[in-house]
Amino acid sequence: MNNTDILATIPHRAPFLFVDRVLDLDERKIRAEKYLSPDLDFFKGHYPDFPIMPGALTCESIFQAGAILLAQYVENNSSGVPAVTRIRDAKFKKMVRPGDTLLLETELEERVGPAFYMKGRATVGDKLVASVSFTCAMVDPQGA
Repeated sequence: MNNTDILATIPHRAPFLFVDRVLDLDERKIRAEKYLSPDLDFFKGHYPDFPIMPGALTCESIFQAGAILLAQYVENNSSGVPAVTRIRDAKFKKMVRPGDTLLLETELEERVGPAFYMKGRATVGDKLVASVSFTCAMVDPQGA
């Protein structure tokens, strides 16, 4: 799945799209990548002399991979768009720097009605940089 396919699957757009391509996708798991170009805006201000990717954006990358995974459970976004409703156990192990490529792995653990319980992780090379458990629900973008 390339960038065009991703844009057709989730509502996220630049400059807030944090998945470049999908490597593997099945009913329960996704593996995706995001290359972190040194010219991304957040690197200019976080921190100018020692740029790192904000942890919240690393989690957002994991969440977006999860949104792509969940897209197969809804038809033409008829059930809405995925929104994170709970974040648990976010852990940050290593800083993410300009030029890194994030490998994003997200897994659907359980679905209970409209709630999707998920967990994800981001690695750079063979090093874990972040992990998080989270819940998503489909929301109506018109009624939000």
